[in-house]
Amino acid sequence: MREQVVRKHHHEPLMHIAKRDDMAWWKAWLIRLAAVLIALLFVGVISVILNGGVFFETYGTMFRGAFGRLGSGSTRLLWKFLQETAILLGISLAVTPAFKMKFWNCGAEGQALIGGLMSAICMMKLSDSLPYPLLLVVTVITSVAAGAVWGVIPAIFKAYYKTNETLFTLMMNYIAMQLVAYYAYVNAIPAGSGQIQSIDTGHLPVIGGQAYLLNILVITVLTVVMAIYLKYSKHGYEIAVVGESQNTARYIGINVKKVIIRTMLISGAVCGLIGCLLVAGTDHSVNANTVGGLGFTAIMVSWLGQFNPGIMIIMSALIVFLDSGAAKVADTFYLNGSYADIVAGIVILFVVGCEFFIRYTVKFRHAQKEVDA
Repeated sequence: MREQVVRKHHHEPLMHIAKRDDMAWWKAWLIRLAAVLIALLFVGVISVILNGGVFFETYGTMFRGAFGRLGSGSTRLLWKFLQETAILLGISLAVTPAFKMKFWNCGAEGQALIGGLMSAICMMKLSDSLPYPLLLVVTVITSVAAGAVWGVIPAIFKAYYKTNETLFTLMMNYIAMQLVAYYAYVNAIPAGSGQIQSIDTGHLPVIGGQAYLLNILVITVLTVVMAIYLKYSKHGYEIAVVGESQNTARYIGINVKKVIIRTMLISGAVCGLIGCLLVAGTDHSVNANTVGGLGFTAIMVSWLGQFNPGIMIIMSALIVFLDSGAAKVADTFYLNGSYADIVAGIVILFVVGCEFFIRYTVKFRHAQKEVDA
C-alpha cells in the first residue's frame, strides 16, 4: 500500500495552474498598474539602448508627443489626443456587446468604413438638393443604417446557418475597403488624383471653434448609454446570458437568434456612426485607410477593458498615448517608424500577462513527508 502511495506521488506534476478565487478589485488594479509601470520602465531602458539618450528624456518626449509642451499655450495636440481616444473608444464600445455575447465581430473596420462611405456620398451628392439641417439628418441616418446592414449580414448567417462569424466579418472588411477604394477612384477630388482628398460641403457643425469637440461629446454620451444598456437593460441581460450559455438562454425562453441579430444591428450601427464622425466630422475625405486599423485595435481595447466602458476609457487613452508618444520618440531620436508599434506591443503584452496572475494562480507540489509505517 505504501509503495502505491509513493508511486502516485512521484507522478504528480511539479506545479499546476488553478483558477483563483475572486480577487478584491483594488488588488487587481494594483497588479494592472504595476504591470503598466514595469512595461514603461522596460520601454525606457530599450529606448536608452537604441538612442543613447537620457533615461527620463524618453518619457518627457513621449509626454510632449501626446500632449504638447506645458505652458506653450497650444492645445492642438491635446485636442488631437482626445479626438483619437474618443474614436478608438467609440469603435471599442461598438464591438463590446457582440463580444460579450461571444460573437467574435472582427468587422468593425468595415462597418465603420461603409458608414463613412455613405457619409461621403450624402455630402457629395445631396448637398445641393437638401437644406443643411436635413442633409445632416440624412447623412447620419444613412451612415448608421449602412453600418447596421454591414453588421447584420454576418449575424443572419451565424444565427441561421452556423457560419464562422470571425471569417465572415473579416471578409466583409475587405469588401468594404474595395468599395471605398473604387468609389474614391471614380469620384476623385481633385479629378485624376485617384482619391477623395477633400469634400467641401455637408460637414458636421463645429462647436465652440473646436473641430473635435462634437466627436468627443457624442462618444461621451455613447459611453454612458452603452454602460447603462449593458448593465441595466433587459437586452444587456440577454446578451450576458447568451454569452454564458446559449442552451441556458433557450431554456429560460430567450430567442438566441433574435438576440444575435439585434446585437449585431446595434454593433454595426454604432460603427456606422463612428464612420460618419470621421468623414463628415473631421477628415472631410474618405479612402480605404480612413479608419486606420482602429477596428482591430478596438478588439484589444474591449478585451483589456473586460467589456466595461469605464475601464475601456483608460485603455483607449493609454494606447493612444503610447502611439503618439512613441511616434514622437522615434521622430526625435531618428528611430525606425515601427518603434511606436513595438512600444504599444510591449505595454499591451505586460497588461495581458498580468491578467493571468489576476485570474489564475500557480501552485507547486509540496514535498511529501515520509510517513512511518
